[in-house]
Amino acid sequence: MEIKTWIEVAAIGGAALSMGLGAIGAAVGEGYTAACASEAISRSPDRSGDIFKNMLMGEAIAETAAIFALLIAMMLLFTQIGSETTITIFVLFSAGLCMGFGAIGSGIGSGLPAGACCIGISRQPMAKDKITTNMLIGSSIAQTPAILALATSLILLFSNFEGRPVSPTWAALVGAGIAAGVGAIGSAIGEGLVAQAACEGIARTPQTSSRVTNIMFLGMAVSETTAIYGLLIAMILIFKTFPESTALAPAMALLGAGLCMGIGAVGPGIGEGLTGSKAIAWVARNESESAILARTMLVGQAVSESTGIYALVIAFVMIFVL
Repeated sequence: MEIKTWIEVAAIGGAALSMGLGAIGAAVGEGYTAACASEAISRSPDRSGDIFKNMLMGEAIAETAAIFALLIAMMLLFTQIGSETTITIFVLFSAGLCMGFGAIGSGIGSGLPAGACCIGISRQPMAKDKITTNMLIGSSIAQTPAILALATSLILLFSNFEGRPVSPTWAALVGAGIAAGVGAIGSAIGEGLVAQAACEGIARTPQTSSRVTNIMFLGMAVSETTAIYGLLIAMILIFKTFPESTALAPAMALLGAGLCMGIGAVGPGIGEGLTGSKAIAWVARNESESAILARTMLVGQAVSESTGIYALVIAFVMIFVL
C-alpha cells in the first residue's frame, strides 16, 4: 500500500485506541461515584439534593480524561496531515496510544474522592463545604497525569520529524507514547486514593480538615512523580535525534526504554497512593500525631518510589548506552 494509505490506517487505529482506552477509566470513575451517591442517599434521604449535586460535579471531573481522549481521536480522524512520510504513521499511532492509556488512571482516580465526598456528606452534612472543596481539589489534581499524556500526544502530532531516519526514530516515537501514557496510570490512581482518604477523614473529623488537606497535597505530589518520569523519558525520545541504523537492536532499545518506564511507573504510583491514603486516614483520627504520620508516609513513599527510579535508570541506559 502507498504511504498515504498507511497514514490513514494509522490515524484511524490511533483514534480507536485513544477513545477506546480513554473511555475505560472515566466510566469506572463515574460509576463508582454514582454507586456511592446511591448509598449516601439511602443513608440520608434528606440530603439527597446536596449529594446529587456533588455526584454530578465529581462525575464531570472524572469525565475530563475521556474528553481529552475524544479530542485526540477527533484530531486524528479529521485533521489534515501535512507530512506524508513513513514516520508520520508511527506518530499518529503513538499519539492515540499515549492519550488512550493516559486517560485510564485519571478517570478512575478522580472518581474515588467524588464517591467518598457523597458518602461523607451523608454522614457529616455540617461539613459539606469542606468535604466538597477537598473533593474538587483532589479530583482535579488526579487529572494532571492525563494532562501530561495529552501534552505528549499534542507534541507528537505537531512536531516536525522530517529529516529524521525512519529507523530507529519509529521506535523512539512509539516508546514515547507508551512511557507517557502507561506511566500516567499508576500516579493518577494513587492520587485518587490519597484524595479519597482525605474526604473520608474530613467527614469523620471536620476540625482536622486543614491538616488533612495539607498532607493530602504532600501525598499527591509524591504520587505524581513517576508520571513525570514517564513524561521525561517521552520528551527525550521525541526530541533526541538518533543516528540511522538498519539493525534491530537500537530500535528495540528505544522502544524498550518507553516500555520500561511506562510499565515501571504503574506500581510505584499506586503504592505511594496506598501509603498516603492510610497516613491521612489516621491523621484525621489522631491529629496530634500528624507529624510522625507524615514522616512515616514520606519514608514509605520513598521506598515505593525506588522501584520507579530503577525503571528510570534502565530506561536511561537503553537510550544513552546501548
